[in-house]
Amino acid sequence: MNEDNMYNLNIERAVLSAIIFDPRIFEDIASKLEPHDFYLPFHQHVFMAMEELSKEDKPIDEEFLRIKLTNKKEFDEVAMLNILSANPISNTDAYIEDIKSRSIKRALATLATTIKKVTIEDDLPIDDIMNLVEKKLYEITQNSVTRDFRDAREITLSVLDRIKLLKSMGNTTLIGVNTGFKGLNRKTNGFGKGDLIVIAARPAMGKTSFVLNITKKAIDRGEGVAFFSLEMPAEQLMLRMLSTETSIPLQKLRVGDLNDEEWSRFSDATNEMQKKKLFVDDDGFATIHHVRSKLRKLKAQNPEISMAIIDYLQLMSGDSREGRQQVISEISRGLKQLARELDIPILALSQLNRGVESRDNKRPLLSDLRESGSIEQDADIVMFIYRDDVYREAIEKEKEMKAKAKGDKNYKNPFERKEEEEAEIILSKHRNGPIGTVKLIFQKSYTRFVDAPDKDEIPTKILYEDKSIDTSTKANIDTNDNVEIPSF
Repeated sequence: MNEDNMYNLNIERAVLSAIIFDPRIFEDIASKLEPHDFYLPFHQHVFMAMEELSKEDKPIDEEFLRIKLTNKKEFDEVAMLNILSANPISNTDAYIEDIKSRSIKRALATLATTIKKVTIEDDLPIDDIMNLVEKKLYEITQNSVTRDFRDAREITLSVLDRIKLLKSMGNTTLIGVNTGFKGLNRKTNGFGKGDLIVIAARPAMGKTSFVLNITKKAIDRGEGVAFFSLEMPAEQLMLRMLSTETSIPLQKLRVGDLNDEEWSRFSDATNEMQKKKLFVDDDGFATIHHVRSKLRKLKAQNPEISMAIIDYLQLMSGDSREGRQQVISEISRGLKQLARELDIPILALSQLNRGVESRDNKRPLLSDLRESGSIEQDADIVMFIYRDDVYREAIEKEKEMKAKAKGDKNYKNPFERKEEEEAEIILSKHRNGPIGTVKLIFQKSYTRFVDAPDKDEIPTKILYEDKSIDTSTKANIDTNDNVEIPSF
């Protein structure tokens, strides 16, 4: 290792000397450097003493530094004289950048040594090693990022450019990432880049199916989607999307019961699907560090990634020893920060508490979110999937069982199972827009959600999409109106 690349004591002395000669610059420097960024321990002590004096509203000068460091038994006369004898500098930016750069190099070198130790000497399990490396690397990355305030002029010009862009698009309501559903687009204006969207439901409501429908519509538009599947293997996800695409019932695909015409459709669909920009991580284990590392790398390699999906949030693991709520808090906050960093929406599926089952009105509320505090706080949008027929069927089934248990052989269950059921997407939190309910139709056989027809619209059954339709026309329709194109 070339030690000269790891630190420069003259530059460190020059920055500390500049602060002593002009204490007014300390706050600016302290916003960019931390004590550990200095290599020499005494320089670290001096910088920490400066921080303490600043908080105590005392002068940051030679005398007060001497008193502070002496009381802490950290004073070094020779080292202090070296600082005071350094030539004062007026422009510290280049010096600060140099100190920060060398600090990161030392941190990376230390990490390399740590990796060697835990891998060879300690012989830790590979999962523990990867978790440690991801965590340390993220800490180093965070330390390397500094950003000043953005002034009113820059912000205003940025807003003006955005409004001009929207105007040029014909004042469309879709300004975020297309959700794939007309009603949802009208409510949300599309999923905002940098937003954390939490989608929650009780079991059997189609939690996973809904986001797979969103995924399918996105990849059909040529966008890329990253899908972290912690509950089921990638093959099961693909099977559901192929059922949605081909209008072949999922159960038939699961057992391979296809006639010649269905097999032809299925073959065409698989050929098309191979070309899509869908990336699935079905490792079954993920921490916020894993998700952050994998998604950063994937986004760098595939800039067309327009959204990421986590299925589901409560299956992620964390490092906190303070309880599950703290773990979920770290995860939700980390996902929100990652969405902003990568400038894409992140959709995280979440569980609901069982308490919803005990109410007469079983439509979910924000308080029904499991470990709800941090999730509700960090999310830009919280939406619930609700299908009333799921509860109606369960209630009538329970009545039937009780009647039979009492010997009533004539009891007839009044519930009629339908191939298509009404569904509600309930927006209970929307940081940048209205809340409300969006009506959809759930086609059970194909695990497919579709737009409910408007009052004046003639219902149209969605069939297998004809790939011979001009793709440029289809792209325009998908982007602006999200109209499904049936086969004729």
